[in-house]
Amino acid sequence: MKRLLLLITLVGLSRVLIAQTGEVTTFILVRHAEKASDGTKDPPLNAVGQKRAYTLYETLSDTKIDKIISTPLKRTRATMKHVALNSKLEIETYDYKNKMLLQELIKENAGQTILISGHSNTTPFLVNQLIGEQKFEQLDDDEYDKIFIVSCTKVGDGKLVVIKY
Repeated sequence: MKRLLLLITLVGLSRVLIAQTGEVTTFILVRHAEKASDGTKDPPLNAVGQKRAYTLYETLSDTKIDKIISTPLKRTRATMKHVALNSKLEIETYDYKNKMLLQELIKENAGQTILISGHSNTTPFLVNQLIGEQKFEQLDDDEYDKIFIVSCTKVGDGKLVVIKY
């Protein structure tokens, strides 16, 4: 059911935007799954996080993903592992401090679907940039279940749907 809802959402957003302006790029943004408390700055996923990463794969398994990017930390990369294997894609890293990241991604990947794995602060920041408004604050420490889907032709004009997985 979740996969069907995701597919319907992506198709619907794309049709609205194509009718308005042309080539639409779709961003799927998630916060990394639950992390272990091992006292390090770069912990892996815990057992719950590993299960959530697999659930993300199941949710997106029927979605054509063209590019997967993640911050370089273990937990963000591990969250994308199953989706990357299914899509036969490498997980590329990005610098969340790059102010031109989204513009570069749209320019280089127009019309494609990009999956981004970030953190409690970086994910809402990127979503806000894509939609052109300050709608989301930092995610709560225990908030790992949102998928932000933004379809746009340029940064700031995005149409947003949020689902839980």
